[in-house]
Amino acid sequence: MSTNAMERAKIWLGEHHDETTREEVQHLIDTDLQLLEDAFYKDLEFGTGGMRGIMGVGTNRINRYTLGAATQGLANYLKKQFPDKEKSVAIAYDVRNNSELFARIVADILTGNAIKVHLFESFRPTPELSFTVRHLKCDAGIVLTASHNPPEYNGYKVYWNDGGQIVPPQDNEIIAEVGNVQPHQIQFHGNDRLLNVIGKEIDDLFIEASIRNIGFTNKGKEEVKIVFTPIHGTSIAIIPEALKRAGFTNVHIVEEQAVPSGNFPTVQSPNPEEPAALKMAIDLANEIDADIVIGTDPDADRLGIAVRNFHGKMVLLNGNQTNTVLTDYLLEQRQNDGMDGTEFIGSTIVTSDIFYDLAKYYNVECKVGLTGFKWIADMIRKAEGKQKFIGGGEESFGFMVGDFVRDKDSVTSTLLACEIAANAKANDSSFFEELLTIYTKTKFYLEDLISITKRGKDGAAEIRQMMADFRANPPASFDGSKVIRLDDYQISISKNLVTGEEKTIDIPKSNVLIFYTEDGSKIAARPSGTEPKIKFYFSVKTNLDEISDFEWKEDELQAKIERLKKEFN
Repeated sequence: MSTNAMERAKIWLGEHHDETTREEVQHLIDTDLQLLEDAFYKDLEFGTGGMRGIMGVGTNRINRYTLGAATQGLANYLKKQFPDKEKSVAIAYDVRNNSELFARIVADILTGNAIKVHLFESFRPTPELSFTVRHLKCDAGIVLTASHNPPEYNGYKVYWNDGGQIVPPQDNEIIAEVGNVQPHQIQFHGNDRLLNVIGKEIDDLFIEASIRNIGFTNKGKEEVKIVFTPIHGTSIAIIPEALKRAGFTNVHIVEEQAVPSGNFPTVQSPNPEEPAALKMAIDLANEIDADIVIGTDPDADRLGIAVRNFHGKMVLLNGNQTNTVLTDYLLEQRQNDGMDGTEFIGSTIVTSDIFYDLAKYYNVECKVGLTGFKWIADMIRKAEGKQKFIGGGEESFGFMVGDFVRDKDSVTSTLLACEIAANAKANDSSFFEELLTIYTKTKFYLEDLISITKRGKDGAAEIRQMMADFRANPPASFDGSKVIRLDDYQISISKNLVTGEEKTIDIPKSNVLIFYTEDGSKIAARPSGTEPKIKFYFSVKTNLDEISDFEWKEDELQAKIERLKKEFN
């Protein structure tokens, strides 16, 4: 037990913390010093997705005081940034346990600081919060969510006035303000005269904008059979209505998972990346012979898709595959409408390089940033008035259509995926066949991911050591293929290991290593910014001249990925 953690804990026994909190802290001191250490050894930090953690007492937990300090710090920052205007913030929250309570606490702190708050009447999708910030011309936005994390987690994401999540310098400036907040300075007592409750009127505008940004062809909408599951999350409030208004009539909802619940009772993990999370939806799809399955995560910013392969079997696409089809469709539609040369798409450093190929095929630019949609929003912000954003995504099942929302958006992406499925079926094709057709005009890419969880203080140290070891002793080859390039985003250097040439990486620094091999493989190592995990990304590729070659080529690439995984033990 460190002295620092105990000293931090004892501060929470003081008069500026409520009696229940004091009792819980004292109980940890008396009974569980290891848990006390984890709860107090550090402050929660803003990562790629904001502040996220286990709920409970402590500086390293989500509770009224850590949220209070974050919100008071944000309020102080807004006062400095906009001293001579009426300030406003939009707040949304997901279905998680305590999200509504936390949202009200945050709202009270802001109104207690004379800042107007637009608070949703009940849970809403995260992308709708981004839309609302822009529509109501707010100075900032906040959403209470922990995305797909287990039930014991919650979190807090901050958006700036363009609807995108905060990036440098705002994030570090806000964190500095938060660090200066003392418990007695938090204005917990709100002013309800500055509270505006919002709901259906914003829903209608958001749905209308989502439909408008797709540009529907009106082909096959009644014939395509859709299974949808919100996996107990917020999308049940919007997606069924959005599908209905867009003209999709053959929609089947997984009723057992349509019940909003922060306990996510029918799944071990409410993550659409996990096949088990979509099992009930796929079972229903097989029962009714559906064409496409769509499942969204708890805060409805990400989506998982399953479609039928050539053998009629439902297969779950990975995020790169889904985004490949969505991106290609958008680019083809824009090309048909006529491009002016200013268009671009967005991706991230650990996402498949197929998006470079697509950009080259359609003669547009592919901008690439760090992991997290705040960086894609930042691309749009910097290109405002000069370039047009078509769409973009990242491998972790997130996608964004156009720039009316500045975060990943499962609502509009669901409409787009269903449009593609309907259009393909009307043309005697399928979503799956559209993907393979794309591979024949680019290359056939296959990706996989290993995610290793290391909890607590010791786990964080172990992850740091893993990355240090990779830097000290980088592998010379993978699967017998020589490493020819190493990109180290922590020092912003891309080194050609054949010639020794070094180039500066013009992307903000991050603790990421990416290895490129002679045969075109790409292997990345990245500690998560929001979870106690380290992730290893594998990408391999080959030519696909004929769709009929797909299955044996896929087996070949999958075998290669398995060999790469073995090298990482």
